[in-house]
Amino acid sequence: MNENTLQYKTLLALLVSVTVAFIWILLPYYGAVFWAVILGILFAPLQRRLARRFKWQRKVCALVTLCVCVVVAVLPMVIVSALLVQEGASLYKSIESGQLDIAGNIDHIKQALPVSLQQLLDRFGMGNLEGLRDRVTNWATAGGQALASQAFYLGQGTFDVIVGFAVMLYLVFFFLRDGPELVRRVRMAIPLADQQKRRLQLKFTRVVRATVKGNMLVAIAQGALGGIMFWLLNIPSSLLWAVLMAFMSLLPAVGAGVVWAPVAVYFMVTGALWKGIGLALYGVFVIGLVDNVLRPILVGKDTRMPDYLVLVSTLGGLAVFGLNGFVIGPLIAALFMSSWSIFTDNRRPMPLP
Repeated sequence: MNENTLQYKTLLALLVSVTVAFIWILLPYYGAVFWAVILGILFAPLQRRLARRFKWQRKVCALVTLCVCVVVAVLPMVIVSALLVQEGASLYKSIESGQLDIAGNIDHIKQALPVSLQQLLDRFGMGNLEGLRDRVTNWATAGGQALASQAFYLGQGTFDVIVGFAVMLYLVFFFLRDGPELVRRVRMAIPLADQQKRRLQLKFTRVVRATVKGNMLVAIAQGALGGIMFWLLNIPSSLLWAVLMAFMSLLPAVGAGVVWAPVAVYFMVTGALWKGIGLALYGVFVIGLVDNVLRPILVGKDTRMPDYLVLVSTLGGLAVFGLNGFVIGPLIAALFMSSWSIFTDNRRPMPLP
């Protein structure tokens, strides 16, 4: 082993060690770092436009862009999250006190069904709704308790929340100011051809913008429209249902209909026929129209992934990374497909003996 080889292996071992150690110390604030990168990617075009139009210094453009980012993206999410936790705590108290009788509502739905349908359910062994009633009650109680507990944890961990928030904003500023230089250094460090590195970079930015900007805007629009209708119909916890509809609309082949359709059916079978019909028509022609019109415009085919892969990667990302997984999951799937595509494109056939 010559001296150059030994030096290279030593440098490589040192590089791997310090990289692992660096990632380890960042783990407590990985969410802040991750969202700083995402927000930096999303708002970088605005920063570049400001620099071209007003000829400001980079730090001034980055500061103005950061203020726009806070007003447009950060503050609304903070306010909605606080209201959601508060409403979840209220829902849990209503269930615990018996004010919201979920079991009674399920029994009421069963009794409101036509006799023929009840007999058909009994014939297939589905007439006994005790198990379903208990499960729905347990799910609602557990969900409300989880949201209520978040209020306690947010109160106890206020310092950590503030620090994480400050770290995110601090990093966003520097990513906006020094983003092009950071990207250039990362690309230089990756031992791939320039075309391959450019391909991976484009895939990364496209998936981030399509997933966050496009899907999030569609989800917010659908959740807001559904929440407004629920509020007009005097449905309890309309904000909670709005957030649930927004979350469901992020999942392909699922959509907000999973939330509003059962409510419309409930209205119909319990005698509020016009409410049920109105909600169903509103869901199909208003909430559904938002998905059909806005998603192709905002998202298009930037992800270039089949819907089943987006669904599986999103669910898997949520299971592994929590709420951050709705971005991390599709991003990993997209980079996985791109990496294998680069590998297969550059593979050479083995020479025949």
